[in-house]
Amino acid sequence: MQIFICKNDKEIGDKVSSEILKLVEKKPAAVLGLATGSSPLGTYTALVIKAKQQGVSFHQVTTFNLDEYLDCSDPKQTYHVFMAEHVFNALDFDAKKLNFPSLENLSSYDEMIAKAGGVDLQLLGIGVNGHVGFNEPGTPNDSLTHIITLSATTRRSNSRFFKDNLDLVPKQAVSEGLATIANSKHIIMIADDLTKQTAIHHLLYGHGDPNVPATALLHHPNFDLYLTKELYEAAK
Repeated sequence: MQIFICKNDKEIGDKVSSEILKLVEKKPAAVLGLATGSSPLGTYTALVIKAKQQGVSFHQVTTFNLDEYLDCSDPKQTYHVFMAEHVFNALDFDAKKLNFPSLENLSSYDEMIAKAGGVDLQLLGIGVNGHVGFNEPGTPNDSLTHIITLSATTRRSNSRFFKDNLDLVPKQAVSEGLATIANSKHIIMIADDLTKQTAIHHLLYGHGDPNVPATALLHHPNFDLYLTKELYEAAK
């Protein structure tokens, strides 16, 4: 694991977006694994600006999103909508190459990724309880794409997107498994929120803990962790 300490979330977004652009310029038909939420938002904002300035095309790029809610009470909070608003509609992605896990492709999502050649770069955030994707504590390291019941911690954290009303937060999601994520060729995890300091502490000093799902990635050969200096100091 390589650790990159940045001044703030803007610097993280600048650096990580440059990594994505570098890959796409080198490999126009790259396969990207994408995440949603507040953590990658700065990266997506910077990516859109730079791609337009530099004339980088994403038309040949294939994407696989990590997860999606089931039975979402507010259609505007689905990850399909998030990605469309912040990334897909702003650049020249081919809609036929944009993939999300669902009940319909639950048993075939991993096969779809493999058929595409595997994920070249996987972008990740991390949950307060150490979840990646929606893989909650206790998820087996060998898990593939699956349905998962969201923990109380995750639902409380996500309630801010649902008018702080816990009753509106979905109770289940479809998520890539830990093994699915670990099969990616390059993983970049972003964290800039002090609420994540305990989870990041486990990554910095952990040796693998099923109660902190992100630690399943500790032995990945190409895993980069981007942190703000404030979070890094708090997590030590």
